Amino acid sequence: MAAPKPTAPPVSEADATRERPRRSLPNPSGDERKSKSIERALAQEEGRFRLRDLKRAHAREAKHYVNCPLDYETKTRLQKAAFDNDIKMTVIIKAAIDQFLRDNGY
Repeated sequence: MAAPKPTAPPVSEADATRERPRRSLPNPSGDERKSKSIERALAQEEGRFRLRDLKRAHAREAKHYVNCPLDYETKTRLQKAAFDNDIKMTVIIKAAIDQFLRDNGY
């Protein structure tokens, strides 16, 4: 058998309306707040610069496009090869162009 739970003493209206002292958080000084906000701003700025540089590097790698029309049969063969090998068509095209240029001394 479980032991009976102790009951809380009854709360009177005077106790309920009485204001409890609030525990306040320590207020940092103006210099501390300023230094923390400067640190936070510098960290955010550094993050923005890193993201910008990463986007620029990615754009440099992929910004030269070649547009060439393919006949229907070649396009279907390319799609089938890409699907069967689970790679993108652009990877196959890049590899084929690279191989052709290498074979011809470019």
